[in-house]
Amino acid sequence: MADRGAHPLSLPDDWPDHPDPILALNRMGSFDWDLDAGVMQMDAQAHEIFDVRPDEYDDCPTTLSVRIPPAEALRLDATVSQALKDGRENYGAYFRVRRRDGSMRWTHTQGYIRRDDTGRPHRVIGIVRDATQELDDAEARREQAAQENARRRQTNIVQLTTAALAHARTVREVIDALKDTHGLTHLGATSLVMGLVEAGRIRLVAEGPEGSFVPGTDVTRIDEPYPMSEAVRTLSPRFIESPEDFADRYPGLWEGITGLHITSAAYLPLIVQGRPIGGMGLLYSDRRGFTADERNILVALGSSIAQSLQRAMFYEQEMDLAQKLQQAMLPRTIPSVPGADLAVRYRAATIGGSLGRDIGGDWYDLIPLPGGRVGAVIGDVQGHDTHAAAVMGQLRIVLRAYAAEGHPPATVMARASVFLDELDTDRSATCLYAEADLSTGLLQIVRAGHLDPLVRRADGSCRRVCVPGGLPLGLSAEFGRLDYPVGTIELDPGETLLLCTDGLVERPGSDVDDGIETLSALIAEGPDDVRELADRLIDVAEERGGDDDVALLVLRRRVLDSQRPGGRLRQRVTPGDPEALSGARRMIRTAVGAWGAGDRADEIELVADEMITNVLMHTEGAAVVTLRALTGGEPRVRVEVEDTSSALPRRREAGESGVSGRGLLLIETLTDVWGVEARGGGKCVWCEFVVEKEPDPV
Repeated sequence: MADRGAHPLSLPDDWPDHPDPILALNRMGSFDWDLDAGVMQMDAQAHEIFDVRPDEYDDCPTTLSVRIPPAEALRLDATVSQALKDGRENYGAYFRVRRRDGSMRWTHTQGYIRRDDTGRPHRVIGIVRDATQELDDAEARREQAAQENARRRQTNIVQLTTAALAHARTVREVIDALKDTHGLTHLGATSLVMGLVEAGRIRLVAEGPEGSFVPGTDVTRIDEPYPMSEAVRTLSPRFIESPEDFADRYPGLWEGITGLHITSAAYLPLIVQGRPIGGMGLLYSDRRGFTADERNILVALGSSIAQSLQRAMFYEQEMDLAQKLQQAMLPRTIPSVPGADLAVRYRAATIGGSLGRDIGGDWYDLIPLPGGRVGAVIGDVQGHDTHAAAVMGQLRIVLRAYAAEGHPPATVMARASVFLDELDTDRSATCLYAEADLSTGLLQIVRAGHLDPLVRRADGSCRRVCVPGGLPLGLSAEFGRLDYPVGTIELDPGETLLLCTDGLVERPGSDVDDGIETLSALIAEGPDDVRELADRLIDVAEERGGDDDVALLVLRRRVLDSQRPGGRLRQRVTPGDPEALSGARRMIRTAVGAWGAGDRADEIELVADEMITNVLMHTEGAAVVTLRALTGGEPRVRVEVEDTSSALPRRREAGESGVSGRGLLLIETLTDVWGVEARGGGKCVWCEFVVEKEPDPV
C-alpha cells in the first residue's frame, strides 16, 4: 500500500516552471520595484506593454512618464500611495499609456506589497497587462445593456400607454392619457400636438404646452406644407432630425415655435384600416435624430393611438346620438301651473369619475289634468344605454296619455305597468306619480318601487313622506299584482314637494336611508327659491360624481297675497250617533252660507247627507266629512266623505216605490263633478259644486 504522502506520479525536475513564460503566454509583464532604492525592474513583456525599448528604460520609474500622461500618472500615484499608507497587501488600477504612434492604450496593473517586521513597505512585486480589449468588450457590453435598457424602457412606455388608452372612452381622455406621467412625455417629448381629419382638413385637438400654438394652424388643409399635413397626406411619418432641418423644410411653422427651442420632431399619421383619421406630432428639445429602433417604436405607438382614437370617436358619436335621443324623449318645456313654483333638472351620469357622460332612463314630467289639477311624474328605467332611453320615452308618453284621460292615479300606474310588460323588453322601471290639486293642497301619490317623496315645510324643515308602494312597472304586471295603494298628503301653502331618482341619494358603500337623510339636510339648508334649490342639489351631485344619472322635480305651493286661502272644515260621524249627524248637517249649512254659496246650499247639503248616510248604512265604520272652499281658478265647494271600506259604490235599481238605490243618480244629477279615490285602507267619495261667488273663508 502506498504512503499517504507519496505522489503516485513522478514529476519533472523543472516543475513548476518559472512564472515569466506563463505571464508572457497571457500577455502579461512583470515588475519588481525596490521602494528603498527607487529602482523598478521590468521584463521584456512589460517593456512591450509600455512600448519602450530596453535601451530606453533605465530602471527608474520616472522614465515611464514619457508614456503615461500626467493626469493618468497622478491618478495611479494616488492609488499606490493610498495602498501603501493603508497597510494593504495589494492594489490594482486601470490607466492609459500613450504609444509611440500617439494612440492611447488601456493598461491594468496589480501590485503586491512586501513589508518588513515593522509593517513598513519596502518592495512591490506586480504585473501589468494590456486591458484595451477587455475595456472595449466591457464598454460594448455596457453600451449593449444601455440599448437594451432603453429598448425595454420604451417598450414599457408603449405598454403602459396602451394600457392607459384602453380605458379612454373619449377623445379628451385619449389626449389626457398620452400626456399622463406614463404617457409619451416619458419618451422625452417637450410638446404633443394632435389633429383630427374632418372634411379634408385637419383640426387641432391638442396644442401642446402653453405658448406652443402657432396662429393659423388650428385648422389646416391636408395639402398645406406642414409636417402633420404631409404625414396624413402620404400616410408615412415625417422625422425632423435637427433645428436646421426643421427651419429648412418648414420655415413658416419653425418661425412660430422658435421660442420652444425644438431640436427634433416626429410627425406620425394616425391610420385605421388604411384611412387617415388624424395626425400626431412629438417635439423634442434635448435630442437630435432618431435611431431605427426609436422610429419603429414611435410608428407602433402611433398605430395603437389611432385605434384608441377611432374607438373614442365612435363612442362620442354614439353618445351624441343617445343624448339627443334622451333629450327628445324628455319634455321640451314644463307648463306653468297656477299656484305653484316649479323646477326640473336632469344630470347625466359620470363615467368612472371621468369627464365623459353616460345615458340612462331617468325622466320627469308634469301633466296638466282636468279641473285645474296637475300630475307630477318621476321615474327611472333600468339600464344605462340607448335602449333604456327609448323605453323611457315610450313609458313617459303612455303615462301622460293615461293621466290626461282622467284615470285615477292607481289606474294610471297599473296600465303603465301592463304596457311595459307587453313592450317585449327585459327592462323594468320605478316610478312615482303624484296628482295634485293646488287649490286645496291635496296630493294623491302612487309609488311603484320608487323612492318616497320629500316635503320641505314652510319653516325650512324637511321630512320624508312614507307612501305605501307596489312593485316596479313591468314586474307588477308580470306577477299579477296591479293593485297599487294610493297615499294622500296635504301640501300647505309655502311647502315644497321634491321628487327625485336614486342617483341623487345613492352612493357606493352607503345605505339608501342615510342618503335620504343627507338629502333632507341639504334641502333644509338650501335656498327657498325652487330653481336655486334644484341647482344646488344638482351641483352637489356633480361634485360627488357617480355612475347613475339624476332626475329631479321640485314643486312649491305658492302663497298669493292677492288671493285668500280657501276654508276647510272636518267632522267625524259615527254610527248610532244622531247628534254627530245633525252636527255635520249644521256645519255644512253654516259653512256654505258663510262662503257665499247660498244659491246651492240645498244641493250641497242634500248630496253630503246622502254620502254620509251611505257610509253609515253600508259600512261598519264611521264617516269623516271634509268640506273645502276651493279658491284657485273657478270657485268651488268640495265635499269629501271617507270611510274604511274598500267596497266601491255601485248603481242599483230602486223600483217605483223603493226608498234606496237612487244615491248615485242623485249625486250625478246635482254635482258638477264627482269621483271615488282609494285612501290606504279605505276610500273617499268626493264631489264638487261650482259657485258663482268666490267663497269667503270661515
